[in-house]
Order: sequence, then C-alpha cells, then structure tokens
Amino acid sequence: MFLNFPLGFETGPFQDREIQLDVVRQGLAGFESFAEPGIKPLAFSWDEGWDMISQREARAPQSDTRSPRNREPQYQTQEDKLLAESN
Repeated sequence: MFLNFPLGFETGPFQDREIQLDVVRQGLAGFESFAEPGIKPLAFSWDEGWDMISQREARAPQSDTRSPRNREPQYQTQEDKLLAESN
C-alpha cells in the first residue's frame, strides 16, 4: 500500500489518532486484498504536511542534505513505477 505523506509522517499528522489508525487499518487490509505483488495507493491526502515541509526547507535549506522532497512518488525501479501506475 502506498501513502504519499512526507517522510517522517508515515501515518499522518502528529497526534492525529483517527487518521493514523485509519491509515494502519487500510494498510493492513491490503494483505487481504492483494492477489499478486503490486502497489496500491491509499486514498489519503495531507497537503498541510507538504506545506509544512516546504516552509521548513525555505527557512533552513542548507540544514537538510537529503534529496529534495516533493509531491511526486519516488520509486526504486522503473518496474515499481509501472506497477504503481497500472493500479
């Protein structure tokens, strides 16, 4: 299951128990729904999280030496990308 939230917020907003539990429940439900390997997106969005990351990077751009983060999903391989996009 794929969830497009910023790194460090894998289950959603800090201390938002309701969303976090929904994310975990839907993620675990994927074990029952997958008939073969693949990637399926979860239907959650959190634009405020991405805005928070952008604002933090604008304040201190040199403090984070990792690759830039954006809203576009990142894949390890082209095959992963094709699998995700086919679902």
